[in-house]
Amino acid sequence: MKRYGNLWPELIRFPNLLRAARNAGRGKRHQANVARFGFRLESELVQLQDELASRTYQPGQYRTFEIFEPKRRMISAAPFRDRVVHHALCNVLEPAFETTFVFDSYACRKGKGTHAAVDRAQRFARKNAFVLKCDLQKFFPTVDHQILKQIIRRKIKDSQVLWLVDTIIDASNDQETVDGWFPGDNLFTPLDRRRGLPIGNQTSQFFANVLLNPLDHFLQDHLRVAGYARYVDDFVVFGNDKQELTAIREQCRSFLHGMRLRLHPKKSVISRTQDGFPFLGVRVFPDHRRLPRQNLVRARRRLQAMQQAFARGEITLPQIRQRLMSWHGHVMHADAARLCEDLLSTTIFSRQPTSR
Repeated sequence: MKRYGNLWPELIRFPNLLRAARNAGRGKRHQANVARFGFRLESELVQLQDELASRTYQPGQYRTFEIFEPKRRMISAAPFRDRVVHHALCNVLEPAFETTFVFDSYACRKGKGTHAAVDRAQRFARKNAFVLKCDLQKFFPTVDHQILKQIIRRKIKDSQVLWLVDTIIDASNDQETVDGWFPGDNLFTPLDRRRGLPIGNQTSQFFANVLLNPLDHFLQDHLRVAGYARYVDDFVVFGNDKQELTAIREQCRSFLHGMRLRLHPKKSVISRTQDGFPFLGVRVFPDHRRLPRQNLVRARRRLQAMQQAFARGEITLPQIRQRLMSWHGHVMHADAARLCEDLLSTTIFSRQPTSR
């Protein structure tokens, strides 16, 4: 396998840092921390460049908060200057790893995304009678730092880039506590191995692809499955033999144990494709897609919350329009055009009258 070196000069070049700042701030320019950075953009980037070149750069503290839909998760937001560094790093790492990724890995890659993954899964559903739907249990909180670093080092040999990779991984804040014992461990093994990546980092999304790339190749090159698609830690495997898919599930379980990861015990199920299966926010059938009821309930709650925030003057119509367009783009891929039209046509945004 070819290993890449001499990436550091490109990483710390001013044009790369400028591109990273623009990508990190896309859609967030109204946020105070992004605006402050942008106001002093050139001096901020020169300072980052100096810190990286001298290897004195240190990540800042994460701001953490919880979200509860579609499930309870802890989100960690890095300072904006750190997000710029994350994008700058990914700019030079992505080309090195892209050639190793399988076609059917869909997260954080140009020309891919959730809609392409669902399209691909539906095409496989038309050709196969059964689907194995899997996701990994508490994936980001259980990513093993040592294993991730080893996989990155199989492709990257630039010592300065690896220093930055290690700095970002080691600066990960504590994630939720999850059982860390695996077969063969002694009492102290889980305590000796740092785990967890912050959900929300550009690097975390990219590292997820790097870490699970061996799983992709195991399924497609070694097991030669009939159909496969993965988006981060959600993946589907297709076939016409239910017993064969059962065996594949156990082989996946064993393979992932070697990476100190686990299949979700309740969400790794085999079903008939004609009955539909959940994947990336929609229920996929061979000839159509549906929006799950809980998604509609969450959409109504978000609309009500936006109505209240707009009435109080906390958000603007352009911000509402941006959020609605994102949601509209998602539901339109679920054969839900009429449902979307009915929901939006009954939603009115108005300001509260101000007292004189």
